[in-house]
Amino acid sequence: MAALSGQRIAIVGLGASGRAAARLALRHGGEVRVSDDGDTPALRAHARELEAMGARVRLGGHDSARIAASRLVVASPGIPPGAPVLSSLSAAGKRWVSEPEFAFRFFRSSLIAVTGTNGKTTTSALAARMLEAAGVSVGLGGNIGGGLGPPASELALRDPAPEWLVVEMSSYQLGAVSRFRPKIGVVTNLAPDHLDRYPSRAAYYADKARLFANARADSRWVLESAVPAALPLDDEVPGARYLFDAEESAGQRSGGPDGELAAYARDGWLMFASEGGEERVMPVADVALAGRAGLANTMAAGLAGRVAGAGTEAIARAARDFRPLPHRLERVVERDGVLWVNDSKATNVAAAAGAVRSFDRPIVLLAGGQDKGEDLAPFAHAIRGRVRRVIVYGDARFRLEEALAGAASLVRVDTDFDAAVHAAERWARPGDILLLSPACASFDQFADYEARGHRFAALARGEA
Repeated sequence: MAALSGQRIAIVGLGASGRAAARLALRHGGEVRVSDDGDTPALRAHARELEAMGARVRLGGHDSARIAASRLVVASPGIPPGAPVLSSLSAAGKRWVSEPEFAFRFFRSSLIAVTGTNGKTTTSALAARMLEAAGVSVGLGGNIGGGLGPPASELALRDPAPEWLVVEMSSYQLGAVSRFRPKIGVVTNLAPDHLDRYPSRAAYYADKARLFANARADSRWVLESAVPAALPLDDEVPGARYLFDAEESAGQRSGGPDGELAAYARDGWLMFASEGGEERVMPVADVALAGRAGLANTMAAGLAGRVAGAGTEAIARAARDFRPLPHRLERVVERDGVLWVNDSKATNVAAAAGAVRSFDRPIVLLAGGQDKGEDLAPFAHAIRGRVRRVIVYGDARFRLEEALAGAASLVRVDTDFDAAVHAAERWARPGDILLLSPACASFDQFADYEARGHRFAALARGEA
């Protein structure tokens, strides 16, 4: 296998995806050069490993001229386009690709690609589980992280190749694709995010829309019913659309204008419809993922699985048995009649608003952390009439207090996260949900959202 024989491949960034891309390029005969701004003991260990395989590695900086002279440049999604190394490449007229784009060129499996603002990790993992339940060999990876799956290039190295790959794609990764074309593309939902990196909402959406860049007539798109209006996706994009809607509806739903399969909820059932008619999949109450957001993710995964060939029995079994991922509407404990729910992964307004809408029980809400500068009006609209009391904390507490005060009774905590959790516990009553859904980043008090979620769960269980 020498598809890259003699070609110089530059890998920018020595993180997990960069190392995977380097191994893939070496496997296919490329002349691989890797560079990273950092120079730590861990990076030096990774460098030695790749050098033993034949790569050349530079730490502590990048040689932009040498990178620009490479046949192909693969850039880590963690490096913003405005970083000096990428700015210099742009100035030289040199384009780069993302690691999944590079891996796609060596995939031998059918591909499901999942993107969206929220829920893409859960949807990816559940779609893979549904295919496994149907007896299909599947590989799960991409942007999924958290130990759930490897980078896309690791999937490309698997031998034998599985029948299907399910790859989660971030907007950063999609923004640097050129040939990437999934057989089934999934958009879980779309709302403004990452505006600290993107100059506008339109720029963020444009990167998401790169999912459709190479659409063909045989492409299949799984979309939330509200998404097409937000995406720059018009009727000229080829392929069939399969829409899902997690809002309960008593009416008959069609399979779409062209008879495509659709998913929706009616009379307490998760339903599929196609030109052949309606089919009950499972009771909504049996879906393992909590709330309407969880139901939407289940529908998206179920449609992807169904289009890929999984039967409704396997889809229902996987949806019933699926264990929710940590920090994503995770039911931690029910204590003294109060259900504690950890949604620390909700680091933007759309995710937190969706979490609030997911429950019918009264909510005591914990919101706060590091402000991402988003418009908070949709958050205020979501909590009005649903949240009994909101506890705001962290760096964003003053702006949250101003934006949310008219929507629910509010308590501002000026000390630390633990104090905010204890305040929420004091206000919670039997029958309430005590929900951590911060709508903010975690970096004011924690290393990441996972550390914040672990601390919340420990306090919920009375372990700290």
